[in-house]
Amino acid sequence: MNLFLDHDVPSDIGRVLRLKGYSVEILEQVLPGNTDDLSALRHAAQRGAVVITCNRRDFLRLCQSEPHAGLIVLIRRRSRVAECAALLGLIERAGENGLRGNINFA
Repeated sequence: MNLFLDHDVPSDIGRVLRLKGYSVEILEQVLPGNTDDLSALRHAAQRGAVVITCNRRDFLRLCQSEPHAGLIVLIRRRSRVAECAALLGLIERAGENGLRGNINFA
């Protein structure tokens, strides 16, 4: 499964996902840091990557009118460990079929 991390997702999340065997693209590593949300969503969609973001408001609005491979809104928690656990739990429960083309919250 291909995942695309928006600029507001902590880099620790990307490292954990890679350790678990997921293909992860991080916005700052493939696009300019000032890339707008629409361009980021389109970039991920072109690659068939599920977007992971903490930016709930903007991405929920964009996903109403833009094609996308899936969206996971990561809810901030008290610790990075809790965030990773929630995200990995969602990915494992939903699987690629549950994430592809859908909007999920972790």
